[in-house]
Amino acid sequence: MADVLVYNNASNDMEYYTLSESDPMPYAVGRTITVGEFRGSSTAGTLWTDSRAIESYNITRRLWGRGIYIGYAFKRIWEGGHSPMSQHYAGVAFDVGQNLDNFAREQLRTLAVNSGVWSYVEPAYLTPTWVHFDRRIGPPACGTGGYPMLRRGSVGVYVLVLQDALNAIGFIGSGLDGYFGGGTQGALQNFQSAQGLNPDGIAGCITWQSLSTLAVGIGRTSTVVNA
Repeated sequence: MADVLVYNNASNDMEYYTLSESDPMPYAVGRTITVGEFRGSSTAGTLWTDSRAIESYNITRRLWGRGIYIGYAFKRIWEGGHSPMSQHYAGVAFDVGQNLDNFAREQLRTLAVNSGVWSYVEPAYLTPTWVHFDRRIGPPACGTGGYPMLRRGSVGVYVLVLQDALNAIGFIGSGLDGYFGGGTQGALQNFQSAQGLNPDGIAGCITWQSLSTLAVGIGRTSTVVNA
């Protein structure tokens, strides 16, 4: 069983589900993606995504017309496996098609680009043996990419990454609910002060770089919430 948090992009609310590994992900049409497929190698008890990412996957699956093998989708930031500000930690990225030959994989990559439903499709020279597409939300706080700027009142999957990273490295009090409230702001300010950063309680570029670098791949610490 898994607790699945879904940010509803239309309503700006977090939704909560308890599902088995064989259940379809919320918003999946016709079992296009199950909880187990979305989880991949993650061992965490709590997973998350947003409705727009799953709906984009539905469209891609329908256009492709057959099953799509998912090699990697979700990871918690403390589990690592990707770059510090990977969209996989936000639950909006998919690495697929590892079982295809080069010709079919390029067809899938082209389809994903032409579908217009993804924010980013990685070029073949970066991912020659799989297809990466994601439904990231921008603009990023850093000019080089990554996560958007967050402040009190923000809602969604990036708030979950922020809360998860803070909790994992011991700045507890932020919970794990996707809502940037007073607890999250206080934990973030404590982290910023400890790192010699401006304790403004805003997750901007420098704060994200510092926090994600410390948290990525740190492992299941005693302060991880809903592991």
